[in-house]
Amino acid sequence: MLLGLLGTVMLLPVLLFAPFVGPWVDRWNLRRTLLVSDTLRALLVVLIPIGYAATHSVSVVFVVVFLLFTCNVFFLPAKSAMTPEIVGPDQLLAANTLLSVAGIVATGVGALAGGWLVDHLGWTVVMWVNAVTYMVSVGSLAFIRYRSRPRAVRDESAPSGYLHEVLDGVRVVRSSPAVGLALIALGAVWAGGGFLQVAGIQHIQRAASVPGTERLSLLMAAFAVGAGLGTWAVNARARTLPRPLVLGVGLLAAGGFLIVMAVTTRFAVFAIAAFLIGLCAAPAFVLTETLLQEGTDLSKRGRVFSLRDFAMRGTNQLSLWMAAAATPLLGTTAALLIAAVVIGGAGALAIAWGRRCPELMRVGGGAAKG
Repeated sequence: MLLGLLGTVMLLPVLLFAPFVGPWVDRWNLRRTLLVSDTLRALLVVLIPIGYAATHSVSVVFVVVFLLFTCNVFFLPAKSAMTPEIVGPDQLLAANTLLSVAGIVATGVGALAGGWLVDHLGWTVVMWVNAVTYMVSVGSLAFIRYRSRPRAVRDESAPSGYLHEVLDGVRVVRSSPAVGLALIALGAVWAGGGFLQVAGIQHIQRAASVPGTERLSLLMAAFAVGAGLGTWAVNARARTLPRPLVLGVGLLAAGGFLIVMAVTTRFAVFAIAAFLIGLCAAPAFVLTETLLQEGTDLSKRGRVFSLRDFAMRGTNQLSLWMAAAATPLLGTTAALLIAAVVIGGAGALAIAWGRRCPELMRVGGGAAKG
């Protein structure tokens, strides 16, 4: 129950605030936003063990975690919006690839090291170590050579006001073919991830001769290896191909391998399928980030990335609820097949989207705006 409440506390900030912070991110110096957010995150992480030791109440922990993830609402769109301002258009995909690979490696190392530290040194020490990692990030950001580019001057005849700026981000999402394509692909992956989180774990555990978390960890590792190789392949091999085609074929293949996972009970097949799903789904993370950056004007990127975070978290939560309702009624195999249809259908739609928008089919996409 406490874990469920903690998950809700972690989700609430993005659902409550993400659609509305974009205009502020677009007005502020992006590096300063990242520095302040990371510094606050370090301080808040330290407050978790201190607050609990002083009060012995989990309510204090929940409040601090809520504030911590509120900082994320500002950090994540600022990070995505800043990347095109520090690298050239021809280096944008490579930069996003490196960021994605670094995230995959850091997640894997953090999961392994964090588990060992908790078992041997306790969770309080892990909180302090986590705070140090945030300060390392602060130090790294401080050394980035960044000069905020001037934003476009607002048309004085246009409607003014904060709400108009928020709605301006929605208009970009609706009008930009690149943004639309990216959100379709990301939405499918997040929706499929929700079904996998509910039905996939049950399916694998029921098929295991000895239920436990060890096999799940191995499958997550196989997925991570596949995602890492897929991310490298996007930059090294697939960058010369039309992005809707790469996204579409990758999602279609990922949906197909998810069908294989749904109909088997053999762990070896699970492991191979997990690796191949990671390999094929990787473009949905690297290319979508680049498409959103290229398809959005410099002055509105914060709004678009804030809306992305809101839409993806909302989609994932909705799919979790749907999977929780459908799995007991239909069974794990049927629930996984639904996820496969969603992901594969998004792949087909991505290919059709590219045919409808010829500018997206140009090799390398388009130049970054701003």
